[in-house]
Amino acid sequence: MESILKHITTLPEGFEPVNKVNRLYNGYEQSVANDQLDWALGELSAYATLLIDGHHVRMSGQDVRRGTFSHRHAILKSQDGESTYNRLDGLTEDQARLHIYNSLLSEYAVLGFEYGYSTASPENLVIWEAQFGDFANGAMTIFDQFISSGESKWGRMSGLTVLLPHGYEGQGPEHSSARLERFLQLCAEFNMVVANVTMPANMFHLLRRQLTWNFRKPLIVMSPKSGLRHEMAVSSIRDFGPGTRFREILDDPTVDKPDSINRVLLCSGKVYFDLAKYKAAEKRDDIAIVRFEQLFPCPRSKYELYMSGTPTLSFTGCRRKAVTRGPGVTSASSFCTASGWDWTLSSSTWADRLRQARLRDTSRARARAEGVGREGVRLTVATTEVVATA
Repeated sequence: MESILKHITTLPEGFEPVNKVNRLYNGYEQSVANDQLDWALGELSAYATLLIDGHHVRMSGQDVRRGTFSHRHAILKSQDGESTYNRLDGLTEDQARLHIYNSLLSEYAVLGFEYGYSTASPENLVIWEAQFGDFANGAMTIFDQFISSGESKWGRMSGLTVLLPHGYEGQGPEHSSARLERFLQLCAEFNMVVANVTMPANMFHLLRRQLTWNFRKPLIVMSPKSGLRHEMAVSSIRDFGPGTRFREILDDPTVDKPDSINRVLLCSGKVYFDLAKYKAAEKRDDIAIVRFEQLFPCPRSKYELYMSGTPTLSFTGCRRKAVTRGPGVTSASSFCTASGWDWTLSSSTWADRLRQARLRDTSRARARAEGVGREGVRLTVATTEVVATA
């Protein structure tokens, strides 16, 4: 791992990139020196290890060489524009190759091609990345008719990996939500994997797992946007080394005294960072925040093991979406069925929230009709009380 990091954070002699890349490389060196590897280093390291193991990595999508949010920079251009440099070339003499292509602006056509490629090339990692997760809308026929159901219909496995940048961060319609709930509604009978990963090391292991399994399953990842450079979204190099693996559930790393915990917050994705910051600011040492990094198949056994050690605690589900969006409804119902427990969601709670939503919509419509200025947007974290009975 150390040799890989040295390779991808060192420019070859005689190659002069654009000035911005020089600044990026200075940042890489600082990240490695501080043992705080960010998303770009974790992702590129995963590809590098697969290439060294002899597996080709193929990636396509709109602006994937640089990355929509300028984090990847897998292919560098020289300052004069005359030459390019593949950062994952030259790792070893007999390594496989990284093939990465900026595609045409057709999600349907490109994703369909990559699905077919993945079925014919199971020993290699095939990735399609949407420029924004919302853009998967243009390829939903491929998801519905091929990716989620192809193995059941035709007996052909696919290890296609789909990266969908996801998160409400003020960029407006079609640049915010990858519609996680829609992909969860396609899940059944272990037909694919849906993940919402927060840490670079966990993404590293998730990508590698696609080829270490002795079978193939499509992987849908709600990949981060602001998390690409979030100060809390960093991993130590030891989290990439021997004895480490992909963790479907991440426990709270700040809990020093488990006996002092009386409430557990269950969440997935970037809302964890909001909750963790609030917990630290308010010094709420009585609360633990647990992240579900894999949403389907639901990590039932690992969660049961966690709960068996904390039978008296109160568990609360947290999400950043409205009640009809995100992993809340779909994941809760599928997990409850799989667990064999009697899980109940208060129907009165749902009814109250729906009434509140209608009142908010009515008041906003009235304000617009009366010419009132636009309301300030206030972020709230919705919570759902979940009661488990053995």
